[in-house]
Amino acid sequence: MTPDARFTELLDDLKMLGVTQSTSFGKRGMTADGKVIACFLDDSMAFKLGASTPEHVAALALSGAELWDPSGMGRPFKDWVRVPQAHEDTWSRFAEQALHHIRQHL
Repeated sequence: MTPDARFTELLDDLKMLGVTQSTSFGKRGMTADGKVIACFLDDSMAFKLGASTPEHVAALALSGAELWDPSGMGRPFKDWVRVPQAHEDTWSRFAEQALHHIRQHL
């Protein structure tokens, strides 16, 4: 499955939880309750997991994962982790955790 198809499948799975597609940072994104929880980045996804949460630490521990720098200018977002396609089997879990994270902080 292509990363784009995986994003669409994931979005469809999360619609029942109130997640909608949006454009965020110039990319296809996922939004819930007016907050961006994830962005599709061609061959990876970035998730807003909350700095230093167990989910954030677990995502950063994956090979090739890193803090997401949407500007590409060395200013990464501390709450966001970019997870490469090699770990697309974790995308669903991280999207759900990002949703949970933003709902805890409303």
